Amino acid sequence: MTRNQWSKFSDRVFQAVGLFTTFFGLAVLAVLLYDVFTDGFSRLNWQFIMSYPSRKPEQAGILAAWGGTIWIMVTTALFAIPIGIGSGIYLEEYARKNRLTNFIEINIANLAGVPSVIYGLLGLAIFARAMKLDRGVITGGMTLGLLVLPVIILSTREALRAVPSSIREASLALGATKWQTVRYQVLPAALANIMTGIILAMSRAIGETAPLIAIGALTYIPFLPTSPVSVSKSAPFVNFTLQGFLDPFTVLPIQIFNWVSRPQKGFLVNAAAGIIVLLLITLFMNAIAIYLRHKNQKRW
Repeated sequence: MTRNQWSKFSDRVFQAVGLFTTFFGLAVLAVLLYDVFTDGFSRLNWQFIMSYPSRKPEQAGILAAWGGTIWIMVTTALFAIPIGIGSGIYLEEYARKNRLTNFIEINIANLAGVPSVIYGLLGLAIFARAMKLDRGVITGGMTLGLLVLPVIILSTREALRAVPSSIREASLALGATKWQTVRYQVLPAALANIMTGIILAMSRAIGETAPLIAIGALTYIPFLPTSPVSVSKSAPFVNFTLQGFLDPFTVLPIQIFNWVSRPQKGFLVNAAAGIIVLLLITLFMNAIAIYLRHKNQKRW
């Protein structure tokens, strides 16, 4: 067999292996989804969505869990996205290349692969104990924010790096400042790829259980965190409070884990239904981010 024939044969083998692994992964995913929907779809109803946990499987619901999940995701996004994007912009556009920045870059890359439970212990030590924030929503959100921060920073830097340098040079040549160039030229061009990194980061955060268990998130909680906005009959009519960020919480992954560990079959059905709801929340969040990314990319 000549070298040319061997190269063509290797290409075909690699293509066949790639197709097989892709379809194998899709087949396993399809089987898992079919099993989950078969077990849990019949349990999905308004009573299940709007009820608190119970010791009786037929009365148990996920109101506290999905409400806590939304609280945690909003807190994580408020903490991680601005800091992550700002850090990525500074390191890529402003920071000088020296030993210090090289050291920071290496550590950020290493932090992206640290086990999630380590971040839970870090959040417990810093946020819950040192900062005395207890084990509320803000502690969980900031802990997951630390978890996804390296991913957002790395994706932001890669997105900025993919913008052609000619765009920067043309903007600077026309008299724009460094910040004007980054704000009006570089960031709009890189926003689509930055949104992709944010989607991946938030998708990882919404399914994490170990960090939240490490900081002491509850497995049974019969209430929701305090609403940030309330309406009263006396002035002022609209009241704002941050108490909800300090309230205890639970999330869907912890609730699902709790139900799976129960011996009763009814709780296994509830766990399957909870998985479906968690998938729907994840898909909804990703759909919003993909829409914003597509809209910006089309405009650019």
